[in-house]
Amino acid sequence: MAFVTRTAAARPTSATRPRLDSACAGAVDLARAAITEAAADDVGGHLGAVAEGERAATHYFGCKLDGYVGWRWAVTVARVPRSRTVTVCETVLLPGDGALRAPAWVPWRERLQPGDLGVGDLLPTSADDDRLAPAYQLADDPAVEDIRWELGLGRVRVMSRLGRDEAAQRWYDGDHGPQAPIAVAAPRTARCGGCGFYLPLAGALRPTFGACGNVYAPDDGRVVSVDHGCGAHSEVLVEQPAPVEELPTVYDDGELESVEVSRAAGSVADDEPAEPYGHG
Repeated sequence: MAFVTRTAAARPTSATRPRLDSACAGAVDLARAAITEAAADDVGGHLGAVAEGERAATHYFGCKLDGYVGWRWAVTVARVPRSRTVTVCETVLLPGDGALRAPAWVPWRERLQPGDLGVGDLLPTSADDDRLAPAYQLADDPAVEDIRWELGLGRVRVMSRLGRDEAAQRWYDGDHGPQAPIAVAAPRTARCGGCGFYLPLAGALRPTFGACGNVYAPDDGRVVSVDHGCGAHSEVLVEQPAPVEELPTVYDDGELESVEVSRAAGSVADDEPAEPYGHG
């Protein structure tokens, strides 16, 4: 016998709950046998019975399955009118109060995070993606509105206003916006909008964003906001220290002291007079 698990359905309130049928309530052994037929060692004690209808009831048993803390076996039984024979309708595992459950399932498209896409991965865009709009429709982008119809020669879809707004906010709040550490540490005048290496984007994003084209800047090849900045700004001037004027070396020969130099006995010049040696 196969067993399934399901979440607990809404139970009738005490005011509307039918009276518990005595025959169904007494079918404890029948309900237990429906479980033990396939899971004899995983059934605990009887936890009670609840009326499901005029002649239907659900019996609950403890669960000893590993990993199913707080779960209960639930066996629904019923009988037909004017019959005392009770039969099993359904056997399931249900979570009880404080039951250990798996986290709610989240579609993969909602679990996906920036940076998850790797080499060779494919990420199809759904046909109803709100970030995109057909190229022939009004897209609130001057660059698109100039060519409403691309006549099949251009792109099938372009970014919608929603898509552009989300991208702009993400870029502005990220590492290439005005609050990035490198922008905060840069001189106040070193903003990308006034840099010679700043390449403005086209369309509706042009007033706020551009690409950095400075090979020495950390944001080279990336989209930056007009008020982003760094120390590689084209107009950043470093104050050069004034050159030090060195005085020429001067020798004062006015303070010389004459010193006699003796000649070694037997030398060629021992008969020559001693030469004075200047000592400053």
